[in-house]
Amino acid sequence: MNKVKVRYEAASLMELQEKGRVIAMVKGMEIGIFLVKGSLYAWRNVCPHAAAPVCVGVVCGTRLPSMVYEYQYGREQEIIRCPWHGWEFDLTNGQHLADPNVRLRGYEVETEGDQVYVLI
Repeated sequence: MNKVKVRYEAASLMELQEKGRVIAMVKGMEIGIFLVKGSLYAWRNVCPHAAAPVCVGVVCGTRLPSMVYEYQYGREQEIIRCPWHGWEFDLTNGQHLADPNVRLRGYEVETEGDQVYVLI
């Protein structure tokens, strides 16, 4: 049985382009909407580890796989770090960087004109 998704106004595209992220109240939930390399992603503002407001964390990159004694940094502006315990999540798929079984709860995003909508 397919559930019909309802779209909710969440932000303006201009605001996202200026700030990179917006935390919107949608249907009683805080949802972080992120603009990552031209694509939009929406995540519930709850860290699966300890229910911290993950979407207010630092948006950064991370250390890439490399040889011993080498340090390679990459994926700039694609990773969010939870402000409470430092857990890192991929903003493009919600997956925890160390444990693929842990992920953020995501929502579909649509745009129409300058308006950004979250589908729930």
